[in-house]
Amino acid sequence: MIRPITVGLDGSPESLAAADWAAREAKRRDLPLHLVHAWIWQPHDVPVAQDLDTQKHWAERSEMGVPPAEGWGSILREAEEELRGRHPELTVSTEQISETAAEVLLGQADKAAVLVLGSSGHGAIAGFLLGSVGQQVLARANGPVVMVRANARSAAKHDGGQVVVGLDDLGDPAAPLLEFAFGAAAARRTALRAVHAPSLPPLYGHGPVVGQLASQEGGITGQAEKALSDALKPWQEKYPRVPVAHTVDLARPSGVVLHAAVQAGLVVVGRRVHRPALGMRVGPVAHAVLHHAAAPVAVVPHD
Repeated sequence: MIRPITVGLDGSPESLAAADWAAREAKRRDLPLHLVHAWIWQPHDVPVAQDLDTQKHWAERSEMGVPPAEGWGSILREAEEELRGRHPELTVSTEQISETAAEVLLGQADKAAVLVLGSSGHGAIAGFLLGSVGQQVLARANGPVVMVRANARSAAKHDGGQVVVGLDDLGDPAAPLLEFAFGAAAARRTALRAVHAPSLPPLYGHGPVVGQLASQEGGITGQAEKALSDALKPWQEKYPRVPVAHTVDLARPSGVVLHAAVQAGLVVVGRRVHRPALGMRVGPVAHAVLHHAAAPVAVVPHD
């Protein structure tokens, strides 16, 4: 079964930017594109008591907050027509589902190669504002989720930027994380940069002793660089055409990833699936990158 690139649409500029990014990703990977809209939805100017047919009608008649009376068409239909016009060779399908957005998207994540969502920015901060739906999906999805902002870094001209992947445990690197990152770089015909911030012994902290140890042959950074090279080696053999670079830095992991991500076309971070079911945590590094990276961010669940 061919899994599509699936994008959740709500008519916002961010979701339309996500759809545009998803279409280019589907084209790169030679996969179909699937557009999804959940239509249990309530506009601000409609009474609370509605049957499902009425709700569906309003969902079809509204886009980006424009009153339905002004004649705007279906969110899905207009997005489909726009994307077919830009990418006539792309297979595009649409689906409206009568369920809450979070449950719809989580269900779609199970069937998709990648689920793509839009996210608002923090104003002056070049990052993401994750609403409750986005948080639920990121914390619970069984497959990769890419968050896309409506900004220049999500545009086609940046698709060729390097893929940056943040790695935590080099002794047991997450295969789904590296598979996704190398696959994304191969599809873009661009380089991959793997970044890692070694865990420092509590005794040393971040003081001058750490710098002395790091400068010694086989010190903290030397050992980490070898471990990172060893972790990447089988994937470089699997993807021989992907140029690979790596960065090891004795700084905060989120800062190391964000520094490398400044000119990236895509940032890839992991989420451990064994976290407690309660709450919406995605991990501190993923959380920081989602909030401060300007490029699209892929969150990949792994054991």
